[in-house]
Formats: sequence, C-alpha cells, structure tokens
Amino acid sequence: MREHLVFVTGRLAKARLEKIAAALPPDRFAWTIADAGVKVAALMTEEIIRRRVAVPEGATRIILPGRCRADPAALAAHFGLPVERGPDEIVDLPVFLGLAGRKVDLSRHDVRIFSEIVDASRLTPAEILIRAQDLARRGADVIDLGGLPDTPFPHLADTVRLLKSEGLRVSVDSFSPDELRQGAAAGADFLLSLNEDSLDLAFETDAVPVLVPLRPDDLPSLDRAIERMQRAGRPFIADPILEPIHFGFAASLVRYHETRRRHPDIAMMMGTGNLTELTEADSLGVTALLMGVCSELAIGNVLIVQVSNHTRRTVEEHDAARRVMYAAKADAALPKGYGRALLSLHDKRPYTQTPEEIAALAAEVRDPNYRVAVAEDGVHIYNRNIHKVGRDAMAFFPDLGVEGDGAHAFYLGGELTKAELAWRLGKRYVQDEALDWGCALDGEVEDTTRFKAPGHTRHSGKP
Repeated sequence: MREHLVFVTGRLAKARLEKIAAALPPDRFAWTIADAGVKVAALMTEEIIRRRVAVPEGATRIILPGRCRADPAALAAHFGLPVERGPDEIVDLPVFLGLAGRKVDLSRHDVRIFSEIVDASRLTPAEILIRAQDLARRGADVIDLGGLPDTPFPHLADTVRLLKSEGLRVSVDSFSPDELRQGAAAGADFLLSLNEDSLDLAFETDAVPVLVPLRPDDLPSLDRAIERMQRAGRPFIADPILEPIHFGFAASLVRYHETRRRHPDIAMMMGTGNLTELTEADSLGVTALLMGVCSELAIGNVLIVQVSNHTRRTVEEHDAARRVMYAAKADAALPKGYGRALLSLHDKRPYTQTPEEIAALAAEVRDPNYRVAVAEDGVHIYNRNIHKVGRDAMAFFPDLGVEGDGAHAFYLGGELTKAELAWRLGKRYVQDEALDWGCALDGEVEDTTRFKAPGHTRHSGKP
C-alpha cells in the first residue's frame, strides 16, 4: 500500500525538501509539503503546527524536521495520524524512510564484556566499588578483579561481597589458587584463568572457570581441559589467548578459528587488551575489527582493560561495536550503514549541503545574524550583507564587523574554528551543535520536545 507522507517544514528548507521528495519512488510514496510559515523549521512550536498545517485527505503519516522541538505524541493526538520526528538533515531523509539504508536497531547484542580493574589489589573496596560502578555505567557486564604478582590482596573477599551486594557480576583474575578460592567462596561468578594443571579448582566451586592453554601455542592442552569440563557436564568459557602484534598475533587468530572449528558449540572469550593496549593506534578501529572476529566466530565474551590513555573509552567502544556487529550479522550484511558510533574522526557523508544550496539560502537571508555552514569547498559564513567562503577560521575576522562586540566575536571564533576542524577532517558540522565524535565522546542527552537553553554568548550589538 502506498503511503502519503506530509513533510512539515519552514520556508528556507522548502526547496531542498521538494528536491529530495521528488526523487522518492512514486510506487511507495505520495507526498505533500506543509509550509508552517516560519523561516527556520527548528523554531516551529506545537501551536504553530496545529494552527498552520493542514493535512490533506488520505495522508498516512506526518514527518517533522529533526530539530523541531514539538511533541510528536501531542500532534498525533491532534491530527489523528502518526507523527514522527525525521532526520536532522534533509539529505538523510531517504535513509530515514528505509530507501538508502535499513532501519537500525542497536538495542541488542550477544557479547558479554568483562572489564578488568588491573590494580584492584592496590585499591580499597570503596575505591573499587566506585570504579566498578563507573565501568558498569559505561557498558561493562562483569567486573574483573585483577590480582598482581607478588602483591597481597587481603581485601579480595570483602571486595567481592561488596560488589555483589550492589548487584554487580564479578570475576577474579589471579595466578594465585588461594586468591581464586577466596574470590569464589565470597561469591565470584567467574574465575580467570585455569589451565589443565589448575583445573581441579573448577570442581571446588560453582564459579564458571575461563580455560586457557598451558602456553599460548599449546592448543592441545586447552582441548584436554575443555573435554574434561564437558565430561563433567560443568559450564566453562574457553580462551585461546590473543597475542600482541609481532609476538604471535596472526597465529593466535588461527587458534581462535581452530578452537571454534573443533568445538562448534562452546562458550569462548577473547582478551582484546593485548591489541588495544599494546598498539599505539586509535583503539576504536582495532576494537571494531576484533569484535568483527568475535561476531564471525560466535565468541560471546571479551575481556578488556583500560589502562593506557589512548584506551580511555574502550568500554564504550566495545559496547558500540558489539551492537553494530550483532545487527549486521542478523541482517547477513556488511557492518555498514549502522549509525555513526564507530566513526570518530571522519564521517561517511560529511557535507549535507552543496555550495550552490548554501548560496541559495544566503540569498534569502534578510537579517544580520550570521549563519555558518560547511561544504566541500570550505567554510561558509553569511548574513544579509555578506557571504564569505574560506578555509582558515581566523581569516574571516576582518570581514565580520564584530571588533566592538567581544561576546559575538568570541562566539563566531568558536563556531568558525569548529567548522574549520569539521571541514579538514571531513565531519558533519551543524551550527550551535557539538561535533559528533561517535562513541569516542559522550553525546548530550536532551529533551527533544523542548527548545534548547540559550547559549553562552549572545549578540549584544555594536556600542
């Protein structure tokens, strides 16, 4: 059945919207553009839309601009039709409608994140709890308490009990059998890491052991430990051990593949820290690749560490990557078109307007307020008096006439610098909005039914 969409917009965006709507497949969509009578769609209110928008007979759905702060539920009740907030940028409308991409659901995953606190033995239980709760907030499912060689951990049991009392799942990671026993007796859910020589400990407790080979290259020893646990009917997780680059990395990938081939149905773990921590490269791409390997081999557990400064977002990166890989695998698709969480430095489609489209908008402006935009040819700034294009934020200053208005000059300097950075990196720029750094930075959570609070500066006018 063909849908009849009603696109609500403002005057400045109407021409661009008509161009995009005209390219929609007519066998799937009929459409009407409803001009709400304001210049900028983001300034629409529910009252304006209720009073000025007429819905034609046969309409099936109303699409609001992404930056419109009206409440879709309230408008749906008024019009008696579904009302949705569309994408922020008109250019993304085909993707929103399912024409140039897929409806993305990143709510699900099938990988459990163990996040290790490597220096737990040097922290107090209260300090560990604060760290653990922060890791859980970021996306960790299990808090791994790491023991250090030749470092006593007398408060291990108390720490396990404290974390469990706060509803956290806990694993204990130690070379000391005594520490593993203490952790298990205190209620630890998992023990890392047992091999065939220490496997008897697994039968003394209900904690699930993570099995490793005697040496990374000794896969038969891991096979024997797996077979012993299977004969006993006990749960376990197998970890063939990922090694760093130039120290067995490629061979370790082969071991993971071979372990999955030999044991198609067992639970497995990959410790990604030997790549993320020991490779001085932005960890997001490394994490995405490793989580892709985990997805292909059905490895449902990852052990991560967050020690180096360049891995300070490793929990968020693993969380984002496990969701993208799950969705792509469910769709039998490449991990492309599943949002921007794994894109930090560059955007797939950075420019939402052409230079010609910006020039057309600039020609319509009748007020002195500056607009800033980015296109392939550089940074644009315009108002009713000027339209300048450049690639150096500071070079615009002599043309702006804000020498006597410090607050406005400060604001424009910040915006133009942000725009220059976006242009140089190939990122999307939106005036008065933070750049989107994917999962490398927390995004702002905002109420999209309310207008934004006033910014830090405002145009105070020339003295």
